[in-house]
Amino acid sequence: MSHHHEKKERTVPFTAAWITLSDKGAAGEREDKSGPLIGEMLTEAGYDVVEGILIPDGVEELSKQLIRLADDVKVNLVLTTGGTGFSPRDLTPEATIAVCDRMTPGIAEAIRAYSMTKTPTAMLSRAAAGMRKQTLIINLPGSPKAVRECLEFLMYPLEHGLEIMLGQTGECARS
Repeated sequence: MSHHHEKKERTVPFTAAWITLSDKGAAGEREDKSGPLIGEMLTEAGYDVVEGILIPDGVEELSKQLIRLADDVKVNLVLTTGGTGFSPRDLTPEATIAVCDRMTPGIAEAIRAYSMTKTPTAMLSRAAAGMRKQTLIINLPGSPKAVRECLEFLMYPLEHGLEIMLGQTGECARS
């Protein structure tokens, strides 16, 4: 099996944005390390990161930002970090599901399955993933360590999925 992980030079890079959901972060009580890490990793992978946003937990503001990024800014990819657990304010999946036209449960399942190899508490993740028009939205965990692991795991299939979503490649491009 030879699928190559070296960076293909794209004529037009995928555009991306990240959103951190954190009450403490938004209140200035905790430094957001996860959002900037997503930005850094995507930039290294050749994405054009157009925005990074830090907002409090909850549905309303996140829904508004996701709709704006998909409909107005038209970014190809939005990655969220935080708000996917059991606390009453963890409503990132609800906002994501509410704004998506089509869900992509395989992505969320794969992230959970992979994270389960690191820690059993990964089963408590309620993270969702889906598409709104031509924008793929994926909920990542909140911790920088988990963000790094999950994003490294996602990079290759993610690029393939975005190409299909944007009509840049056929469905079964298995190398």
